[in-house]
Amino acid sequence: MSNLTAHWLKRLAESDKPVYQTIPDLIEEDVASGRLRPRDRLPALRDLSDALRINYTTLARGYAEARKRGLIDSRAGSGSYVRGRPPAVPLRAGTALEMTMNMPPEPPELTALLAESAAQVIGTADPWSMLRYQDFGGSQFERSMASQWLRHTLPSLRADALLVCPGIHNALVALLLRLVKPGEAICTDCLAYPGLKVIANQLGMPLAPLPRDDEGLNATAFEALCKTRKPGVLYCNPTLQNPTTRTLSQTRREHIADIALRYNVPIIEDDAYGMLCETPPVALATLAPELTYYVTGMSKCFGAGLRVAFVVAPGARHAERLSGALRATTVMASPYMSHLAARWIESGVAQQMLEAIRNECAVRQHIAAQVFASREIEASSDCFHLWLTVPSETGWSASELASHLRTKQIGVVSGAAFSTDGNPPNAVRICLGGPGDATAMEESLHLVADMLDHPDHLHSPML
Repeated sequence: MSNLTAHWLKRLAESDKPVYQTIPDLIEEDVASGRLRPRDRLPALRDLSDALRINYTTLARGYAEARKRGLIDSRAGSGSYVRGRPPAVPLRAGTALEMTMNMPPEPPELTALLAESAAQVIGTADPWSMLRYQDFGGSQFERSMASQWLRHTLPSLRADALLVCPGIHNALVALLLRLVKPGEAICTDCLAYPGLKVIANQLGMPLAPLPRDDEGLNATAFEALCKTRKPGVLYCNPTLQNPTTRTLSQTRREHIADIALRYNVPIIEDDAYGMLCETPPVALATLAPELTYYVTGMSKCFGAGLRVAFVVAPGARHAERLSGALRATTVMASPYMSHLAARWIESGVAQQMLEAIRNECAVRQHIAAQVFASREIEASSDCFHLWLTVPSETGWSASELASHLRTKQIGVVSGAAFSTDGNPPNAVRICLGGPGDATAMEESLHLVADMLDHPDHLHSPML
């Protein structure tokens, strides 16, 4: 690529346009002339920025603009490469690194293993059995494997209290229908999973938001609410909370469990990210087992397409009653999905995937910490998202920044999506996972940082 570098140096010196706009022009010209061919790999950002004697962030913006035009793409393990002539219509949002949904990284070294093991599992399953109605809550084998998987976070769980269901979101619908009586409220953090807000609105159930302190959900405020207006349930995401990544201390967990026990308030413990912790904290389900419905799933350990979740009820009778609500809303989990998840647990593929995602999370969080070294962020090396405060001096609101980033094909979620009290912080959640590799993620993060560092020329009068 040395000839290409020399050519670009000359063309950049001749151009009157900003460098980040000239870069995609050069790529397009070189594709048309044959200097670049489809699937040619482009130099790494750091190497090329040094060779062209331009700022890394400026070059990253140029690559991002080229992706937006459909000129280049990035794939895990292969860097950035030429797509060829741009398509007749713009690429849909999401073809660049997608950070809107909270998706785990996709370790490229496990691609072949997942494909081969999935083919073997599906290929050896009885197809007619998979196409029939199943016992609700999972087969004995599936529950046994789920119990084995969950012993990492719930060492004393009973298999007869466990149900297999199609995703955490569906489990939450059934739990709220089962636990919250008419007129009762759902007590939750003032920052919570956006899906909870949607479910509560659809079911006509009011939210009772609790303030936060430096650690997370405020236990004193929870007790004050219980004294004046006992809620129907406490919904809590105590480990690697979405969106802030905070994990409640054992002392705070014990305080919350004690209050729930004294006022007889059921707890929904949403532990979607708990398996990512190599040494998980003590679950609320362990501290208040007679009141807690523990919910987790496979989507944050594999991907959102594996719609398999597990609910551990306080006891077998509670699980049986809950199964009625689940059956009414979802009929059953997909037999193929449940069987695949169980076989992956049995064979060790699930554990390999989990360990690979943990390793990738640590790598990506390290990169993010370097990119945002001068910014206020909340993050944990155990998870694949972070919470970035948008400084007031930039002039950006979180919603405005998120909207502007989407025009650059970078998706973030503003604090308003998570706010349950109508007073969102000026912050955004950024997902570090998804289909792109760490290099593509780093490019996107540098663009976010650049918008915060140089906001004046980026504001749009339409926003």
